[in-house]
Amino acid sequence: MTRDQPAILEMRNISKTFVNLRVLKNVSLNVRAGEVHALMGENGAGKSTLMKVLSGAYRADPGGEIRIAGEPVTIEGPHAARQLGISIIYQELSLAPNLTVAENIFLGTELSRNGIIDRRAMNEATGPILARLGVGFTPQTMVGSLSMAERQLVEIARALHARSRILVMDEPTTSLSSRETEKLFELIRSLRADGLAIIYISHRMGEIYDLSDRVSVLRDGGYVGTLERADLSAERLVQMMVGRDISSFYKKEHDAHQSRGRVILRVSDMSDGRRVKHCSFDLHEGEVLGIAGLVGAGRTEFARLIYGADPRLSGTVELDGKPVSIFAPQQAVDAGIVYLTEDRKLYGLFLDMSVRENINLGVIARDSLPGGILNLKAAAKRSSDAIKSFGIRVAADVINVGALSGGNQQKVLLSRLIETNPRVLILDEPTRGVDIGAKSEIYRIIDQLVKSKMGVIVISSDLPEVVGICDRVLVMREGIIAGEVGAPGTPPISQESIGAIATGVG
Repeated sequence: MTRDQPAILEMRNISKTFVNLRVLKNVSLNVRAGEVHALMGENGAGKSTLMKVLSGAYRADPGGEIRIAGEPVTIEGPHAARQLGISIIYQELSLAPNLTVAENIFLGTELSRNGIIDRRAMNEATGPILARLGVGFTPQTMVGSLSMAERQLVEIARALHARSRILVMDEPTTSLSSRETEKLFELIRSLRADGLAIIYISHRMGEIYDLSDRVSVLRDGGYVGTLERADLSAERLVQMMVGRDISSFYKKEHDAHQSRGRVILRVSDMSDGRRVKHCSFDLHEGEVLGIAGLVGAGRTEFARLIYGADPRLSGTVELDGKPVSIFAPQQAVDAGIVYLTEDRKLYGLFLDMSVRENINLGVIARDSLPGGILNLKAAAKRSSDAIKSFGIRVAADVINVGALSGGNQQKVLLSRLIETNPRVLILDEPTRGVDIGAKSEIYRIIDQLVKSKMGVIVISSDLPEVVGICDRVLVMREGIIAGEVGAPGTPPISQESIGAIATGVG
């Protein structure tokens, strides 16, 4: 792929208006064959809307133009987009779990003989595609039995079957392990080498650096610019996406050495007999303590033991110097320890309930009226205050939380936990699936919490995040705390020092 190679896709001056809200403003984008072209921007920047125009799900306002291989085209719907060689793999996969792999690949284009679906022919046609992808399942495998990573491969197989020239991937690694992610990256590189144009949407900087040949940035519905791979840097990308310098991104207003107070939480000899083995540590007031390590090191399992979400074989917990009995999450909350789960949709939020209801859920009984009647006025005020304090972007707090962006969902969940007035806050992957602007706001909230003498534990697989916001870091490996960085007498916090301990080479 060279800079002077002609574009396979050109989107010129694309605008889109919903009622009186203009969400795309004369956006232009060109993508070359045989390149991975990353599309970045905060939630609400217009990325998904632009891709829905490309897919035929939305009709753009008059005045713009789309060209495929130099020819102007009209995309009147998803079927027309597929006919033009455009395939989109959304973050929420669109497969039918009760059908086989082959049936999903041929969905809408089934082969038939004498008016009867010819499953044998579809299986035979699917086989070479799956062989090219190197998968471990067959055309007859039911999609419902596949892992998330395998289902993504089915989506890619569907695009290859359709002879797509342009493939859009929207946050494809959100539900993948690091090993599954690397396998996906190998496949993406192979597809790029075959001449496929890939538009890659992700909030993860590391993925952008690993994969992309160029990066285009949208902000507030407008096109900001495009960077070639040689020009990529975190500073430039952050500046383009959020309009401010990266120096303020991980800014800490609290001074860990001055504000760090007495031990607030002491965990001793914590084990579950399987994934966590005799782990102990102290957490101080006013400090952000990181827990890092490779996938499978036992970080989440350790947090769940402290919180009482899983049974433990051994271990004690002291809060403010006093032993506390925690064998269930409610006992942890009552003691002053709260836990933000890594999977907010499955274990944290009630997606069909409103923002107001989610924020008040943990404390609704605190100010109930005589006779157990809910104090709706107090609940409305608490919700309003939380929305302002946490910078939650929502038109009204009666909107279901499932309609919010990932970053705003995370802030709703965080605000609910803080309403319980905890002493210790455990955050498991607090910015997973969150755009860069929301990340910055979550870091600001964490900084304010430790300034108020709360103790915060951050579990994260994002090493720049760990380095940027933590005062001290425990590094786990194979279920034990293998080392520590950032404390007096230990190596300084860096990706290299954490990685050395996590992999066992230092």
